[in-house]
Amino acid sequence: MNDHKDALGMHRLGYAAESLGVEGLRFAVGPGAGAADPGPEHVSETIVEEVPVGLIYNGVPHVVMMATPQDLEDFATGFSVTEGIVGAATELRGVDVVRYSKGIELQCTVAAEVSEAVAARARRMGGRTGCGICGAESFDAVIRTIPPVADAVPTGAVGTVSAAAVARAMRELGSGQRLNQVTGAVHAAGWASMDGSLVMLREDVGRHNALDKLIGALLRAGERPGDGFVVVTSRASFEMVQKVAVFGAPLLAAISGPTGLAVRLATEAGLTLVGFVREGRLTAYSHATRLEGGAAGSEPRG
Repeated sequence: MNDHKDALGMHRLGYAAESLGVEGLRFAVGPGAGAADPGPEHVSETIVEEVPVGLIYNGVPHVVMMATPQDLEDFATGFSVTEGIVGAATELRGVDVVRYSKGIELQCTVAAEVSEAVAARARRMGGRTGCGICGAESFDAVIRTIPPVADAVPTGAVGTVSAAAVARAMRELGSGQRLNQVTGAVHAAGWASMDGSLVMLREDVGRHNALDKLIGALLRAGERPGDGFVVVTSRASFEMVQKVAVFGAPLLAAISGPTGLAVRLATEAGLTLVGFVREGRLTAYSHATRLEGGAAGSEPRG
């Protein structure tokens, strides 16, 4: 397609970078915007990109997500494991990133039985509008049974996380967000060691995507789930809890609050769920004994 017919780049989304330079008009508002105000100001800014990213298994389409076009191999790995498409990262035999005019395909190679299950799900979903929650077709498929986190966490890692370490990890997560510092519109998920030092970080326009990218990167690097904990720049929804529990990390800390279902699932899965990590405080909602000084009997009532 000729460039003059696609001035907005709508037919080049699959080739987009992680960010885009744009021109804008900035207006002053509030008490200072009086008669002496010179008026709107022309500004040049950098904004984050989001493009359609399709996950394909042995040629069978599964789902299309809107994502930032970076760290896509990590995304495919993390999504495939945390959504239960494959049982382990080793079952994902390869990922090819294929760019098209209107989006990107992550063409995943898996065992034949995996692609057959994806195809069967697609047939059952036929004729419905909307994709539900990542293609889930029933309540049980949305709220899955997760093996207890304690089974995957070495004994020495339990009870060794301090509140100060969680706060340190959240501070380092914020300061380490390279893309968000430029665009101001990106979530992050980070992996911290038990002393709170940030080891790895991934960013995306979507909070679930950022977490999938992080988990995928950790799996590909061979990191052990019990050697650290996860911090995120978002609320703690039940999907975030499920993904961290599937990975097997002992603790998830969020800068905002959790949902009720997230607390219930974290309690059931043996995951320490921490919220409102900000301004010199934090709140543990489940399995607080994993935090140094945490008291027993901290689970939700009712």
